[in-house]
Amino acid sequence: MTGIGTILKKELADHFSSYRFIILFALIAMVSLITTYMVGIGLREELSGVAKPKFVFLMLFTSTGPLFSLVQFVGFFGPLIGLILGFDAINRERSSGTLSKLASQPIYRDSIINGKFLSGVVTIAIMLISILLVVSGLGLTLIGVVPGVEEVWRIFIYLIISIFYISFWLGISILFSILFKGIATSALATLAIWIFFSFFISMVASVIANSLIPLDRTTREDPEMVMRYVRVQRIISLISPMQLYNDSAAIIIDPTRKTTRLMVLMGPLERLSSARFERPLALSQSIYIVIPHIISLIAITFICFGVSYAVFMRQEIRST
Repeated sequence: MTGIGTILKKELADHFSSYRFIILFALIAMVSLITTYMVGIGLREELSGVAKPKFVFLMLFTSTGPLFSLVQFVGFFGPLIGLILGFDAINRERSSGTLSKLASQPIYRDSIINGKFLSGVVTIAIMLISILLVVSGLGLTLIGVVPGVEEVWRIFIYLIISIFYISFWLGISILFSILFKGIATSALATLAIWIFFSFFISMVASVIANSLIPLDRTTREDPEMVMRYVRVQRIISLISPMQLYNDSAAIIIDPTRKTTRLMVLMGPLERLSSARFERPLALSQSIYIVIPHIISLIAITFICFGVSYAVFMRQEIRST
């Protein structure tokens, strides 16, 4: 691991001094602040003169603003942070001739790829922490409610999940920057993957579910067939890391959500028995519900970087 600290410092300096990082951070911070401000104003008007409910501070992250909530914004646009930070991490060095110079220095070769990935993770963490702190400060000013201990823990866990989620896309972009020599080609490939998981995976899941369990006028009235259709559709949609993140973040940051299922059919007895569970879930229970999603998200992040690491270590670096 000799030289990883040097590579890390170099990459961090490049990230923080680049115009694209400044523009990206300013854009994300601006949208987050505008969304939080609109949500905070709405919450203050709705809660004026009434007793403030429990976990009201978390509503800053889950309530829908003009277009989306803060959690939905990170889930949809967060991958762009990782993609922009890593789509030219290797091929830019290769095209400029600096990659061979780095490899000729007295540092291990794996320090190059490790340092680039770690610098991206550190940059992502700094961006998310900064945005969450500013959003929390603005929320304190607008609604005048100090978050409780459990709310702080939920925000912290949500932060960790978000870092791993965006780091997965960073690993994807670094992998394409290793596989493709052209910077434009790697950028288009990363955008294609993001577009597929953002827009087309739901259509693919619907088509496959409809082919396996076709719903017509007769079967639509059968609750069992509808639930089988929804179950198949959901299993296929879980292939997407975006779906894994959305489910994990929604359960962690919103204690009132008790399941990741989008559709639950209940009869009178089920509704009567579920009245006992109207209270918000404890943090441990929320973690228990989504721990498979969190583990899967962390696993694919490490797998993606592992593939990038293996491919980079096998590639030839020609001196120029």
